[in-house]
Order: sequence, then C-alpha cells, then structure tokens
Amino acid sequence: MMSKQFTVAVAGFGWWGKHITTRLQDHPWLKIAGIIEPATANHPQIQKLGLEVWEDFDAALARSDIDAVILTTPNTLHEEQIRRVAAAGKHVFCEKPLGLTAQSARNSMKACEDAGVQLGIGHERRYEPAMLMLRELLEKGDLGTVMHAEAAFSHDKLSNVPADDWRTKKAVCPAAGMTAMGIHLSDLMISFFGPVESLHAFTADRALGWETGDVVTVQMKFEAGMTATFSAVLKTPHFIRMHVFGTDKWVEVLNDSHPDTPDGKVRVLTAQTGKDLQQQSFDWEDSVTANLEAFARAAMGEAPYPITPREMVHNIEVLEAIERSSETGQAVKLADV
Repeated sequence: MMSKQFTVAVAGFGWWGKHITTRLQDHPWLKIAGIIEPATANHPQIQKLGLEVWEDFDAALARSDIDAVILTTPNTLHEEQIRRVAAAGKHVFCEKPLGLTAQSARNSMKACEDAGVQLGIGHERRYEPAMLMLRELLEKGDLGTVMHAEAAFSHDKLSNVPADDWRTKKAVCPAAGMTAMGIHLSDLMISFFGPVESLHAFTADRALGWETGDVVTVQMKFEAGMTATFSAVLKTPHFIRMHVFGTDKWVEVLNDSHPDTPDGKVRVLTAQTGKDLQQQSFDWEDSVTANLEAFARAAMGEAPYPITPREMVHNIEVLEAIERSSETGQAVKLADV
C-alpha cells in the first residue's frame, strides 16, 4: 500500500547528498522540496534539478509542508543540526555517524525524544536482501551456536578527495575508515549479536597520508559470548564481505558493488559439514531508499523504525571505544565509554 506524501529537505549536496537526491527524484510518495546548501557554487546544479535551494536551515524549517530534514553534512555538525531540526518539530534522518562521542549520540536521541519526532540513521546495509536473509537465519538458530564473525567494507571511492577535505581529518572522521565504512559493519554486528562487551582496534596510514589514517581493523567480544573482527580500507579495489561462523553452518555474503551503484550481484555461500557448498545470488537492490522509506513510515506512525534508539547510541559507544583503543593501543571495555 502506498503511503501518503512525505516531504523532505536534504541538507548538504556533496557525494551522498547528491546520491540521496538522485534516488528520491522520481519517488512516488517521498518528495524533496529543496536542498540546504551553504556553498553557492553548487546552487546552479541544484536548480537544474528543479529543486529549491536555501543557504541555511531557517527557510526550510519555517516551511509547514516539510515533514523532515535529511542530514548529509560533516560529522561534527550532526548533534547541533539534529537538535535544531527536532526543536522545529521536524523529523530528522541523519547520515552516519549519529555522533562522534557516546554523549553526543545520547544528546541527539534525547532531543528527538523530547520533541516527539522520529530519528532515522543512514545504515542502509541492514536492508540488503542478503543481510535480511542472514538475520532470519540467525533468529531461527539455523547456524547453531554462533562462534565468530568476520567482515570487511573497503574501496577507493574517497581516495581522491582533496588533502584538506574534512574526510581526511581525525577530528571529523576518527579511526581511518570507521565513519565512512566500518561503522556500517559494527551496526550490522550489533543488530545480529547485541551489545559489544570489549574491543581492541588498530589504525594505520599505508598509502594516503591522511591525518586520520587509511586502515582500521577491530577485534570485538560481545556480551552474548561470540567474537568478531572487521576491517575498513580506504585505498583498495572494492571489497565487501560478511561471514558468520556457527557450529552447524557458516554463511558468507560477498557484495560485488557498493550501495550507491545500481548493478552487480550479491553472492551468498553456505557450508555444512559433509555437504556440498551451496551458493545463491541476489540482484542489487536500492537499500538507501528502503531505509528512507522505513524512516518516513515510522515518522508517519505506520510502522516502527527497525533500528532502535539503543542500537543507534550503542554503535557510537563502539565508535568512541574504537577511537580510544586505536589511540592508546589498549583494549577498551564498553562499560567504560
């Protein structure tokens, strides 16, 4: 059933703001009213799309027909922008990360709860068909006791940004590829396995010379008992993988393309002792739009948003712990964050 129209403003017209705008341009019921973009050099491109453009939030927040604001802005701006949008009575969808500290994430969540507005978060990988299938297998116990998980999310899409771009700065994008890619993996693992008990993280600068580094690798133990490792590399050909090992089965998911690229296959391998390796594949699907639709339906009261407030905040607790561990070289207990 088609929902009633839901109107949004998009804040930011960089790589991801352009991607979301393109995805929603012809959507049947999610309408973009305009773009909030302080960089006037980008205004002609926005106007060519037939969209209104504002240099700041004031005009957009004053519009009674705008239901929500989608934030695709630098990470350090998220908390204040969420507070401002929520205070105006608008729902808010924030691209990851929700914040750079656990307290910042808690502040943003409280601002939305106090204002009675829905908060959404840009973790579209939860909506990929293969991940939905893997979640179902885990919930049914088909893998047996979960022993360990491994994941990677790496590419070179950002490797040519200018040296002074905010993505290269430790204060804005800590722990190398965490805020760009790794945080999707920690979110998936939290959704699969629950809270993280402790972790140990390492970063390195191997090729780009960025202040924040270009490699991050993390070892984690979950409160439920299983362990996991994941990595994100900012200068390598595309590679996305999720592998969960159980006592009865293991399942590996390999993505041929990025969520922003409408092509490629997602391959799923399943192994059981004494049986032939099984393989199936899924076509690419628009998980970015699926997440935005789920957010809009939750904002309209049609269905709960699948990503819970506790999961959103805990993922930033994990991010803060990863930054702390990579700086100190020591393991960090999440109870200390």
